[in-house]
Formats: sequence, structure tokens, C-alpha cells
Amino acid sequence: MNKTKLGLAIAAAVPLFSAHNAVAAEETSASAVERIEVTGSRIKRTDMETASPVTVIGADEIRASGAASIDAVLQKMTAASGAMTNPAVNNGSGGNARVDLRGLGAQRTLVLVNGRRMINSGTGAASTVDLNTIPVSMIKQVEVLKDGASAVYGTDAVAGVVNIILKDDFEGLDMNLNGAISGEGDADETSFDITMGSSFDRGNVVIGLQYTDRGDASQADRDFSDCPIEEDFENGSFYCGGSSYTPFGHVWAEDADLQGQADGGWHDFQAANDAYNFSETSYLYTPMRRLNLTGVGNFDVTDETRLVTEFTYSKRWSTQQMAPQPVWFDFKYDADSMGDSLLSHGVVDGEEISYGRRMTDVGPRGYEQVVDTVRAVVGLNGEFDNGWGWDTSVVFGRNDSVDRATNLLNMGSIQDSIEEGSFNPLNQNDWSANNLAQYNYTENNSGGSQLLVLSAGLNGEVMELPAGYVGFAAGIERREEKAWYVPDSLTSQGLANDPRVEPTGGRFDVNEAYVEFAVPLLADAPFAEMVDLSAAVRAFDYSTFGSDETWKLGLTWRANDELMLRAVRSTAFRAPTVSELYQGKSPSFEQVNFPGAQDQAEVTVGGNDQLTPELADTITAGFVYAPSWLDGFSMTVDYFDIEIENAISSVNNQYIVETCLDSATGDYKNQNTALCQSSQINFNQSTGRISFNNQLQNIGNETTKGYDVNFKYTFDALGLAWRTDVDVTVLDEYIVDSGTSTIDYTGLITSGIGSYAKVKTNLTLNASGDNWDAQYQARMIDGLDSYACQAQDSECLVPSVGTVVYHDISGSYILNDTVSLTAGVNNLFDKQAPYYTGNNDSNTDPYTYDVLGRRFFAGVNVKF
Repeated sequence: MNKTKLGLAIAAAVPLFSAHNAVAAEETSASAVERIEVTGSRIKRTDMETASPVTVIGADEIRASGAASIDAVLQKMTAASGAMTNPAVNNGSGGNARVDLRGLGAQRTLVLVNGRRMINSGTGAASTVDLNTIPVSMIKQVEVLKDGASAVYGTDAVAGVVNIILKDDFEGLDMNLNGAISGEGDADETSFDITMGSSFDRGNVVIGLQYTDRGDASQADRDFSDCPIEEDFENGSFYCGGSSYTPFGHVWAEDADLQGQADGGWHDFQAANDAYNFSETSYLYTPMRRLNLTGVGNFDVTDETRLVTEFTYSKRWSTQQMAPQPVWFDFKYDADSMGDSLLSHGVVDGEEISYGRRMTDVGPRGYEQVVDTVRAVVGLNGEFDNGWGWDTSVVFGRNDSVDRATNLLNMGSIQDSIEEGSFNPLNQNDWSANNLAQYNYTENNSGGSQLLVLSAGLNGEVMELPAGYVGFAAGIERREEKAWYVPDSLTSQGLANDPRVEPTGGRFDVNEAYVEFAVPLLADAPFAEMVDLSAAVRAFDYSTFGSDETWKLGLTWRANDELMLRAVRSTAFRAPTVSELYQGKSPSFEQVNFPGAQDQAEVTVGGNDQLTPELADTITAGFVYAPSWLDGFSMTVDYFDIEIENAISSVNNQYIVETCLDSATGDYKNQNTALCQSSQINFNQSTGRISFNNQLQNIGNETTKGYDVNFKYTFDALGLAWRTDVDVTVLDEYIVDSGTSTIDYTGLITSGIGSYAKVKTNLTLNASGDNWDAQYQARMIDGLDSYACQAQDSECLVPSVGTVVYHDISGSYILNDTVSLTAGVNNLFDKQAPYYTGNNDSNTDPYTYDVLGRRFFAGVNVKF
């Protein structure tokens, strides 16, 4: 089948992240009519024309971004939103890097390597793929399918699929040394990689090594984040606030709210003056060291059979730093043994009081992760005499992690000492570093996950119809997964400051079978140069919940060489992960807003072994247009509609508090409802501490709708080759119905799940000469309203964030056949991360905005 102008446009119409190199490769091999497998289909085709929209990111685009990790590229896609962990997420990231298509959660985006599943990785019983395990130096290209694909790939492919394709035919030696640093002189990053490849009579071997060392930046070193901003709504002003857990202690009693002093005295607590600035010792950008080893090999066992092997290994050392530990406990005030310092402030001898303290006495908390991830693939593929292809493979992956938390205090032992009378919490000397050394400990947790996939498949042409041959693919798979998490012994027994954390452990297996057809309906007819129908169905049987099936129907209608229409209707599913099923109960301290309460509630989270799969209906429909009257121009417009039922989630924490507590009196309400009964909410009005249960459930629905619009124009002018790309995603709605409340997150920015901009746009302008290349990129995020300010009684000084645009420039220069140079500046105009009421961290949202400011990068490439 010959390539058409429209066919090449489809392969190339991937604005901002263009498939320029992929197109060139197709053009040179068109005469060979090579059949390839495109992400989203198991049927091998002669081109990239499918009913589903696929974006291709080439190695050159990755290099031009200055990214040392692929997450830095994927997270800038307009189709990505929500909460994607990245180096700027200090609190709770665990050093991981995730991609989240459509903002539906990283767990609903399937990540593949060379078309096969990647092992879930990270700390604990990981449920998603850590993109740190993929070395950018070994990436040939990345194909992003923005459509549900469960019928083709199975679970998790709800929002889309990211297929990372590694170099498998490289020859020679390629070395890169890259460095980056912020305009403030911090967050420095150095990366070195070497790739070696060789071909021989019957195959090819490629080996890659990459080492990355990333430095840190502190919240204290940026004007927008050097202290937690609080709002005085009545006076319309701002002040540096912070936590009510403060150095020298904070006492809550029936008729007293007191702040401790260095000399042992007390005064009435005033948030504007006494709150602790936890930003001073918190990271703005987290450090990491990472080693990646990769090997890809192909060997022709016979003329008809090929052995394929893949091996990846990554080791990550990552660190986060947060303010010193906040500790709290309750005890009975005994003026005889503890001193009479509280009596004059309204505290009664014998009264039960609550004591909180920020442990600046021992220093900031450190969180460290050491993560090892290995994945190996062995497979055979070939052809029968009738031209049908076959393949079999075994995929094994394992992830092991150890995470540590340092500078913690064993509050169980301190509480025992208080009861014994050997530790007086109201005496500042007892909190000295020397005295606390006996209570100081390091928390050590371990975890991991394991994956085994056995698969076999067939593909070929079943029969010939008037319009062409019917393509066919079918296969079977067996997958086994297990995961575990073993908390520190003190933590698991509830003897430390935090409540008891339970271990996690479990496994499941699934048997699956799929079949897929590509049926040519019309060819060379008026207004129907080619019409193809694609269909796929997958049946699965899980050990955890039973059996079901999912399907997919697609239609491509090529009217002529200029216009093609396409549409896909499918069902998708996501099976609950081991962590979601068997995660042990543990405390999580979440932001809530309630009169008379502390700003953090103690929320018990955990898995639920009664969970069932999420189910989804997906629709994509659009067109590709490549007019003959404007050579080099192409555009695509695609509508997407994803509806998820039986969603695995937890109820909004703020909603539980507002539903189960009376804001006027603090009394309990609606206790006869299922929500308030399951939450077991407790509010201690004397201490202001709220606690409740919020474990995972199958609740409600999620719906997202919108449009992806892409433009591409390549042309020659002024003796240069030009390429312009525009990528726009318009979000019409993102509605979450939890079964108890319905929230439309469209146009909102939150305090914990990122943002959902109505419009996101990426623009790229590239100019190339004989031995140089220059590129300008602009990335626009539409204005957003704060979720925290949606209630009518909200008092917000900054209820919204304006439109933010980032500008990046980069260039490369070829010195000779061996050496080339690359350099660039990201966030050229040093755009500061915006503040909004109800922010997440660093007074902004590090999931959404750049917190580093201007960043310089440069590199040298040597190849032989």
C-alpha cells in the first residue's frame, strides 16, 4: 500500500511533540511495505493510520527539552493534567515520577515498554510505573495513545497508553554529558549516558548506561515560598503563618490556648506571631541520584524465527526534607511535679490537656528512598509459511524498595517517661537535644512488587474482500502480580508518634484472551477512498473478583487524499491493584477547614479487599485534514468522552467533615447516614483535633469530555527548514460524583489533586540550517479558580489564578561528524509560581506550575 499525503500527515500531525524522524523513516522504507505495530492495535500495518489518535514524541524532541527524565516531557503535554508527581513535589512524592493523562489519575494511564507491560515501581506496594526507571538515552520514540485500549492491552488503559519504544537497531557509540542549573544557582543536575550498539549477520545488540545526579532547592530560597502565606480576610492583608505545632510547645486546654517560651513561660497563642514557619527547612525541589542499565538484543535463530530480549535495571536514591517532626500527646496536668507555670493562665491542676511541639530541638525530618527495579523480557517471534506472524514472550519484573524517615522521636517512650515522672514536657530543658537522643530513632520501611506475564499471539490476514485484506490478531496472556509493604516495627505497633500503620501484602492472577480485526469496507469509491472498520474484544478472569469482557469498535473513513474521519467507541476497565485491595490501615494528615478545629485532620486510609473493577465507556471522534492547496500543513481535531463507573476512590475529606459535623456547634450530625457511620468521625473540641476513617471504596462516577486540536506546518523559507506545531486541549467538563457529592473540577485548581485547566496550549517553532537547529516553545495554562473558594461562605483573598505562559528556547550545533552541542533556557522570563487561596505546597501547586524559575541547560554529544 503506498503512502498518501494524508497518511504521512496522520503520522506527523503531533504538534509540539512531532514525529519528524518517524515520518522520514517511513518515507525511506515505503517501498519495502514493512508492516509495523502501532500503539493501540496488535495488528501489524503498513502505516500509522488508525482510528485512535496517537502522538509520537521523537528522541530529538526529548533532547531539545533538556530533560534527563521522560516525565519532564510527558507532563508538559496538553492532554496531561491532575496530580503528577515530579521533583517539585516534596511532601509525599517518595521520589516518584508519574504521568496522568486527562487528569484521571496515574493509575488509569497504562505504561508500556516496547508494547509490553512495565513493572509497577516506587516505594511500598507500588500501583503505578515510576518513569525514573526508563532512561531517556535509550528511547527511540514515545507513542501516546489518547484513547481507552483495554480491549487491546487489558487493565489500566482507561485514559490512554504511553508506549515507550527503546532503541533496538542502533549501531556505533553515542555519549552525552548534560548539565542544568536554575537561575538562582540551585537544583543543579548532571547526567551522563553512553549507548553502544552493534549489528552482526543474524542480529543486533544495544547496551545503554545512564547516570543522573540532581541537586536540591529550598523553599526558603524563593520569595514566593519562603514562608506559609496566611490571609487576614477582614483587613484584606497577608502575613507569614505556619503550623500551630511550634517550638517550645503549644498547650490546648479547656480555657487556654498557650504558646511556650524559651525561658519556660507561656503566653496566649497568636497565629500571626507564633505559628511555625515550616517552609524554612522544606525542599522546593528534591534531590536524586539514579543509575539505569539497559540491554536490547535481537537474534535470528532461523530465517523464520527471531529471539528478542530486553533487560532494564534502575537504582534510585532520592531524598525529601520537611520541617522538624510535629509531636502531640495528651496528659493530666500535675502542678506539683510539672510546675505551676500554667496555673496563672487558666489551666486547672489535674486537668487533661493536649500538648503539641515542633521538634526543632532535633532538626528537620529526612525522607530517603533506595529503589531497585529490574525488568527482563525473553521472546520469540516469526512467520509461518502462509505469511501469518506469531510471537511468544515472558516478562518478569521486580521492584524492591527501602524508605527511611530520620529525626523522629519515639513518643511512646516519652509518654511512658512522663507517666513515670522522669520526663516533664513543660520543662524546656527536658526537650534538649542531649536529653532527646535516647528517644530519637530512624524509621525503616520496606516494600516491593513483582510481575510475571506469559503471552502468545498470532497475526495475519484472514481473507481478501473487494476493498482489501482483513487483518487479524489474537492471543492469550497470563499475568501474576504481587506486592508488599512492611512498616517499621515501632510504627506497626503504634509505639511511635504516629498511630499504628498496618502491613500490606497480597497477590492476584488473571487469564486473558483477545481477538482483533481490521476490516476494509470500501476502497476507491466516490468520497470513500478507503473505509476501514476495526474491532477488538478481550475476555479476562481475575482470581480476585471473577470474569468479564471489554470491547472496542473503530472506524476510519478516508474521503480522499486530504480528509480522513475517524471514531472509536470502546469499553475499558481497571482492576483494583494489590495496594488498593490489601493496603493496611495507616494515618494520613490532611488539610481540612472547620471552625474551632486544627487545620489538619487525622484520616485513616487503607485498602478494601471487597473492591471490584472500575468500568468505563470511551468515545473519540475526529478528523485529519491535510489540504493539497497548502503543502506541508495538516491538522487534527478529536473529541473525547470518558465515563467511569464504580470508581475506586475515597470521599472528599472536607465533605466528610462538613456532612458529619455541625459548623455552628461542633456537634455530630447525620450520624444515621452510611457516610457518617463508616467515617466514625471524632471531634475533640477541647484540643481541636478531628479524626475519621476514609478507606477506599467503589463510589460514584467520573466523567471527562473535551477536544484535542493539533496543527502542524512545515515549510522552507530564507534558506531554512521551518516547523511549527500547535497543540491545544479544551476541557469541557470533568465531573466527579462520589455518591455523596458532585463536583465539576473544570477550570479548578485544588490543594491536593492538581488542576484541570479549561484550555492548555503548546506552541513550537523550529528552524533548521545545515548544521544547526533552534527552537522556541510556549506553554500556556488557562486561568484557574481555587476549589477551596467554591463554597458561598468562603473567605478568599486570592480565589483564582490568571493565565500562565512559559517560554523555552533551545538550540543545537553540529561541530563535525563526531561532536554536537546543545543548550537552552527553560522558563526564559523567570515566571514565578502563582499564589492562590487553598494552595497545595510552597504557596502554589507544584503539580501544575514551575517552581524553580529560569533554568539553564547545556550538553555535548559525541558519536562514533
